[in-house]
Amino acid sequence: MRGAKLLAACLYLAAAATLVVQAEDPYFHHVWNVTYGTASPLGVPQQVILINGQFPGPNLNSTSNNNVIINVFNNLDEPFLLTWNGIQHRKNCWQDGTPGTMCPIPAGTNYTYHFQPKDQIGSYFYYPTTAMHRAAGGFGGLRVNSRLLIPIPYDVPEDDYTVLIGDWYTKSHTQLKKFLDGGRTLGRPNGVLINGKAGKGDGSDAPLFTLKPGKSYRVRICNVGLKTSLNFRIQNHKMKLVEMEGSHVLQNDFDSLDVHVGQCFGTIVTANQEPKDYYMVASSRFLKSVITTTGLLRYEGGKGPASSQLPAGPVGWAWSLNQFRSFRWNLTSNAARPNPQGSYHYGKINITRTIKLVNTQGKVDGKLRYALNGISHTDLETPLKLAEYFGIADKVFKYNSVDNPTPEQTKSIKIEPHVLNITHRNFIEVVFENHEKSVQSWHLNGYSFFAVAVEPGTWTPEKRKNYNLLDAVSRHTVQVYPKCWAAILLTFDNCGMWNIRSENTERRYLGQQLYVSVLSPEKSLRDEYNMPETSLQCGLVKNTPKPANPYAGA
Repeated sequence: MRGAKLLAACLYLAAAATLVVQAEDPYFHHVWNVTYGTASPLGVPQQVILINGQFPGPNLNSTSNNNVIINVFNNLDEPFLLTWNGIQHRKNCWQDGTPGTMCPIPAGTNYTYHFQPKDQIGSYFYYPTTAMHRAAGGFGGLRVNSRLLIPIPYDVPEDDYTVLIGDWYTKSHTQLKKFLDGGRTLGRPNGVLINGKAGKGDGSDAPLFTLKPGKSYRVRICNVGLKTSLNFRIQNHKMKLVEMEGSHVLQNDFDSLDVHVGQCFGTIVTANQEPKDYYMVASSRFLKSVITTTGLLRYEGGKGPASSQLPAGPVGWAWSLNQFRSFRWNLTSNAARPNPQGSYHYGKINITRTIKLVNTQGKVDGKLRYALNGISHTDLETPLKLAEYFGIADKVFKYNSVDNPTPEQTKSIKIEPHVLNITHRNFIEVVFENHEKSVQSWHLNGYSFFAVAVEPGTWTPEKRKNYNLLDAVSRHTVQVYPKCWAAILLTFDNCGMWNIRSENTERRYLGQQLYVSVLSPEKSLRDEYNMPETSLQCGLVKNTPKPANPYAGA
C-alpha cells in the first residue's frame, strides 16, 4: 500500500512537471560566429564584422516572452560585446551587453546570452558596444512579434521586411578609433547604406525586396548608423506608421520619415502602384550637403525600371520637430498584453524627482571629450554592475547626484565613471538640454519612457504646462534638436544597472553617457535576478567567488 502511494505521488509530480514544461515560454537557440570579412559597401574593399558570414548580421525573429538563447563565438582579435537596443531585460541587466553591466567576450572564446522580450512587441536592432566595432558591422534587425492570441491593430501583412539604414565610413573601425583616441572627430560620413548596400541607382541593382501587387507589407525601418539622422521614403508609396519602438501608434500616412540614430519605426506599405520597380531612398539630414542612397523594390510580374526622379527629402529641423509632435500613442490598442495601452495613465502620476542632463563638449589634456553635467564617462575594466554586486563599488566608482547642474558645473569636464542612484519605483522626470548646434539622440536601456515634449529654448518648470500628458508615445529613444530640450517621464521599476547614452557613437565613445543604478530595497528575486552562474568575471572580481545568493525570496 505504501509503495502504491509513493508511485502515485511520483506520477503526480511527473505530471505536474510536464505541465510546467508545457506552460513555460518556448526556447529558441541560435549559434552566432562573429568573424572579420571583406566587403565593399561603398565600392571600396574594407574589413567588416560578419555574423555567420552575413553583413549586416541575421535578422533575429522572436515573439513576446520567448526565451532567446544566443551562443556568440568571438573569432575577432579583441573583446566583443552585443547589446539588444530596446529590449528591456526585466530584472536581468546581466544580459544587457554594455560595458557597465557585462564583461566583454574575450577573443577566441564564446558566451551564451539568454534573455526574454518580456511583455514587449515591436521593432528593434542589436549592435556591438565594444571599441568602435559598430563602425564595421555586427548589427542586425530584431523583431518581436505579438502572440497569436493578442490582436494587432492592422490586417496581417503579406510579409515582414526589415530595412536597416545608416551612415557609413570607408576607414576601418580601428582607424576611426585612433581618430577618437587622438582627440579628433569622425568627420563627415562617406555614404549611406540600406541593408549594407549603397544602390547605384542606374537600374542595375538587384531588388532588396519583392512585392505582390495589391498586398500590404510590414516594413520596419531602423537607423543603425554612427551619427547621422536620416530621412526615409519610397517612390510613389505612402508609409502608414503603426508602431514605434514597441508601442502601437495612431495610424497616419507619411510620405517620408525622419529616423534619428538608434530609432526604429514599424510601417505598413501597400503595393498599390503600377507594377514595376521603385526606389527606397535614404538621405542625410542636417548636414551641409546631402548624402543619398537607394535600394530597389520590385513588383512581381512588373515591367519597367524605377524612375530616376527621386522624391525630395525635407529641409530643416522645424519640419522634423513637427513630425515628432504628430506621433501619438494608440490608447485603445493593446501592445504585448490584452489590456489597452491607454489604461496606464502616466499623466496622473506625481513626479518625485527631476534630473536635468546638459550635454557639452570640450577638451581635456588637449583632446576632445563629450560630457553630461560636466562628467565625461569612462568605462573601466571592472563593470559597474559587477562592482556593485560584489560589494566593492567604492573601489570602482562613486554615485553622482547632480540633478540640476549650474552653468559653472558644465563649463569644465572631468573624466570618471558617471553613475546615478535612483530609488526603485520612483516616477522620474528627465530633461535633456542641448545647447549645441547638432541634433542629439538619447537612448535608455532597460526601459521605455514617455517622450512628453521637445521644444526650443531652455527648460524651466513652467514648461510642464506644454507636456503631452495623455498620449505621448512610450519609446526608448528621443531626439533633441539644436538649442532645444526634451522631457521624458517614467517609473524606474526595473532593477539593475542601466545605460543612458548618446546614440551618436563618437559622443558615446568619448564620454556622453552615464549609468543609472536601480537597486532592490529588499534584495528580492521579485525585483532582480542573481548573477547567472555562466556570467563572465573580469577586472577586480575576475577570480572572486560569486556572492552566495545575495537576492532571495519569491
